[in-house]
Amino acid sequence: MGHKLYLECGSGISGDMFVGAMLDLGADQKKMEEALQSLPVDGFKTEITRVKKSGLDACDFNVILDHAHENHDHDMEYLHGDHHHAEHHHGHEDHHHDEHHHHEHRSPEDIIHIIGHASMTDSARELACKIVKILANAEAKAHGVPLEQVHFHEVGAVDSIVDIVAAAVCADSLNFDEVYIPQLNEGRGMVRCQHGLLPIPVPAVANIITDHHLKLHITNVDGELVTPTGAAIAAALRTSEQLPEQFVIEKVGIGAGKREYECVGVLRAMMIA
Repeated sequence: MGHKLYLECGSGISGDMFVGAMLDLGADQKKMEEALQSLPVDGFKTEITRVKKSGLDACDFNVILDHAHENHDHDMEYLHGDHHHAEHHHGHEDHHHDEHHHHEHRSPEDIIHIIGHASMTDSARELACKIVKILANAEAKAHGVPLEQVHFHEVGAVDSIVDIVAAAVCADSLNFDEVYIPQLNEGRGMVRCQHGLLPIPVPAVANIITDHHLKLHITNVDGELVTPTGAAIAAALRTSEQLPEQFVIEKVGIGAGKREYECVGVLRAMMIA
């Protein structure tokens, strides 16, 4: 018999918040670390710590990128067009690109291929691939390019691959047969990305919500609470938006968000019965 999960996205959802909440619920950290170590991707390490958010004790899952991969906040940076075109545009922004340009961008197929080589259960791999496809379709639609032309900027790709694989392995290890997500709370305003300012919810998030009928609630918080990876995880896992009329909470997991907003900045995951 699987477990039932209620995801309370009162401060939104991101990949790292979700992984933190799952680890706090007792997801198999060893399995997660084995899967991440087996990825044919370098340039990152992960760190799991306890932090205080609004005075609450929360689990913080942090992906630390090495120098060549860092300086990046938004979940997935995307570029389209051929690689030379992209390099021409962005070469002046980041001198690390030259030595990396043979894998500067990754297509959805590249990412699926990387996940295919990781050590995890078939069900976790299936979930990870589902999340990638949801994300890639949403980005393709946002930029008006065919799926195979969506190129995830290497920086964003490493970060996102790690979040997605960790999320899939953790969720799989907890064996949920129901996942309730009544709504995603989102902020307002603009967020800066590589191409300029984007309105919140960012277009990829809006597309995921559209395609998967996730309920959205716009709060007064200034800033992005729902990231594309977070929305894709929610879309991939949700089985119902309607919570049971009454339930018992068996266990609570709290995952910390990275940014400071006036909302509490955690994702609360409850195992319910």
